[in-house]
Amino acid sequence: MAEAQIILSHSRESGIVAIASGEPYPWAHTALAESGFKRDDDGVYHPPADGNKTTVADLVTCAKRHRTSVHTSSQRFIGEAARDLARQLPGPWNTSVEIYSHPAWQEDLLPWIWDSGELGRALQSERIPYAATLTDTVQGTTLLFAERPGHQLDYLVGAFAPEGLEEGYGDPHAPRGIVLPPSPCPAAQAITDQYLPAYDRAVYARKNAAVADALDRIRTEHHTWTTMVAAGPYGDTTPLGIDALGTASARPLDNAWGAFLTVMDHAPALLKRCRPAATQWPDDTDALAQLADALSDAETVREELARGTLLTRTERITRTWPAIETWLTHGERFLRQARATTPRQRSAPAGTATPRTLPPGPPAPRR
Repeated sequence: MAEAQIILSHSRESGIVAIASGEPYPWAHTALAESGFKRDDDGVYHPPADGNKTTVADLVTCAKRHRTSVHTSSQRFIGEAARDLARQLPGPWNTSVEIYSHPAWQEDLLPWIWDSGELGRALQSERIPYAATLTDTVQGTTLLFAERPGHQLDYLVGAFAPEGLEEGYGDPHAPRGIVLPPSPCPAAQAITDQYLPAYDRAVYARKNAAVADALDRIRTEHHTWTTMVAAGPYGDTTPLGIDALGTASARPLDNAWGAFLTVMDHAPALLKRCRPAATQWPDDTDALAQLADALSDAETVREELARGTLLTRTERITRTWPAIETWLTHGERFLRQARATTPRQRSAPAGTATPRTLPPGPPAPRR
């Protein structure tokens, strides 16, 4: 079993802050508590605020009794660095500290990180006992901000997978995280100018791929269903005959509805960006309008089901199949229009101040 560790870093507000790490991290918690450190809601320990002075030497002595080593980070407290960075980004951002004292907690993070760069590789192969998240409260984007392993001053930033696209590390559409300098202003500039545009393009491409994949699944299920109908005694290729054809024939239609839910989740945002008049297919305008109307009709059914309205399978298929059929007919027109455009550029909300230079803080303690 690896040893327990206490990692100290500098904070303008608290002076020294401490974070416990290692599989036997409860030993570190005990040493910190006995030394008078107080734990906050994020799991970070702060020196006592009642005037009782606890020196680093006292903490080291106490930690040894509990089989815990004490280390000093070359970088300032990650929570403070994240807050300084967030203040320089356009729009409102919330920050929080993430503690991965046990290595298994870091492993649990991997499926949620949407990254194809150094951050994802570091989480997979290096020990990262803590990080911070920055969440855009308007766009919903959540970034992970961590010290760069093996480097004294640099940071890494990447993103969590957006809602509905939880592919995680290894997704080929994932954006590549970037290395950030220690100063918050150039770091924020790099995120604003480089990372967020790349992230938005990746989300846009991933939504396109999700809709394309869903339409392929719907075509496959539709082909399966029509083949079953053609082999039956009715020769009726409309889904209105499912009661007569039985449960087996209705299953492909149920599967098609399940795939169409993915289209409903991701296509509306893409449709809003489509501008047929600016492409070489201006005649797609009417088809896109039909697709939007079809989504609206299907959404009405989904909302009724979400509210508990009881619909039989026949009623649900009868009401949603026209929408699915419209997308089968015009889906390729949508995809070529969606691929011909780009995601909306982010802009700061009205009243957002221009990024400012922060006053330099005290230097971080070095090892």
